[in-house]
Amino acid sequence: MPEVRKILGIDYGTANLGLALADLETRMAFTYTTLRNDNQLVEKISAIIVKENIEKIIIGTPMHENQAGTLAVEKFGGMLTEKTGVSVEYQNEMFTTQSAQRNLIEKGEKRVSKQDDAEAARIILQEWLDKTYSV
Repeated sequence: MPEVRKILGIDYGTANLGLALADLETRMAFTYTTLRNDNQLVEKISAIIVKENIEKIIIGTPMHENQAGTLAVEKFGGMLTEKTGVSVEYQNEMFTTQSAQRNLIEKGEKRVSKQDDAEAARIILQEWLDKTYSV
């Protein structure tokens, strides 16, 4: 039985990155984890790519904010492609953190700030899936 092809969604931040996964069969995104943005970040993501059979990466980018934020995200995306060979696409991330926090509060989650990065990544990835595979 062939492995399910998956997509990795990333909410990039200078301190932490939220990660979400989706498979191309269900086209539904789920929170995965949060990683520290440290000097082992690319190695950690590379291991996840191998473990989860990732074929594409979607990174949220602040398309209507400052250029520096967008450039940092694009630099990170380029580095990921170079190191892993996996293609990267970008998705507008406007208001995803606010939506993530609202979703978590509505679900009654405690410690919202510890989970909002992964939830924001889930929203970014789901929006990309909805846009890409809309009927």
